[in-house]
Amino acid sequence: MKKVKIVILFLLLYGRLWAQDTLTLTFVGDVMMHQTQINSAKTSEGYQLDDCFSYIYPHLSTADITIANLEVTLAGEPYSGYPQFSAPDALVEALQRAGVDVLLTANNHSCDKGKMGVERTLQVLDSLNLLHTGTFYDSLHHRRATPLLLIKNNFEMALLNYTYGTNDIPVPAPTVVNLIDTVQMLADIEQAKTLQPDIIAVALHWGDEYQLYPNKTQRNLADFLARNGVRLIIGSHPHVLQPIEALYAADSTVETVVVYSQGNFISNMTAANTDIGTLVNIRLIKYNDKVIINHVGYTYVWTYKPQVEGQRRFYVLPAAKYENNKEFLKNIANYKRMTNALSAMRALYTKANKGPVEEDK
Repeated sequence: MKKVKIVILFLLLYGRLWAQDTLTLTFVGDVMMHQTQINSAKTSEGYQLDDCFSYIYPHLSTADITIANLEVTLAGEPYSGYPQFSAPDALVEALQRAGVDVLLTANNHSCDKGKMGVERTLQVLDSLNLLHTGTFYDSLHHRRATPLLLIKNNFEMALLNYTYGTNDIPVPAPTVVNLIDTVQMLADIEQAKTLQPDIIAVALHWGDEYQLYPNKTQRNLADFLARNGVRLIIGSHPHVLQPIEALYAADSTVETVVVYSQGNFISNMTAANTDIGTLVNIRLIKYNDKVIINHVGYTYVWTYKPQVEGQRRFYVLPAAKYENNKEFLKNIANYKRMTNALSAMRALYTKANKGPVEEDK
């Protein structure tokens, strides 16, 4: 009889755990569109970018919520790349079809095309029912839409997004671009807490370009956010990878995750380490109103840029899947570029990461 009771108790506990609420998140790095990418996407009927994400689609579409950093404006024609971006609307349409649910719009290129660029970007995202945060039509819109509350699988996540600046271009009135300002950020966090979300996430456009390690300002800001209850801190802007750190609570569970930089998701940048980035995958579990960060992993992505019929093409690949497939990449130089990038970033992460694991290896 005693054994039967133990078995029943075990089954009840096991069943209870099995029934817990789970939320999976995928964070995506810098989505950029340089002039060569614009030219590559041109067709007789407009612009087509679905092929760019065809290989990475399974990794974007399987998470409950996928969030990407949109580092261009959607200001309409004439389209332009660096230094002042205006990408075709087809870019975000393709991202949405590939599985992206939310776009972050606060970055140093938010004001590239002035007031019209800020507003039209929001209009396009709204027309597609793509959730977004970081830039706003005006102060009233900012108040009503801050924080962005994401609701899925019985979870509520409050999301905030800020940038260090806008390339010295003044934010055009009446639009609002969230800037990194600890006074305003603390006010926004406190406002988020009044909604009693299960977790608060802050996405930051910060740091020094092309540097593989966070600077002191990044570390101080991450510490500030963690002390004030932010559990997911996701960074962009350096265009290269920087470490991922899991900070632990007294009970040995993960209290906070800090991703200093995910690098580029897609771009035509050519500087060292700018063609490799990560998808960061996080799993949350909730039981008894307690949210546990149950898993933190990452998948390396690499922008493959082959010449096809005299035209440069762009494909985002799950890098580890193709590191032993020279035939797919065709060109040995491409293969070496990808595998060398993988080797360098694995060495960085082995040395500097705290907690997360590589997936799809």
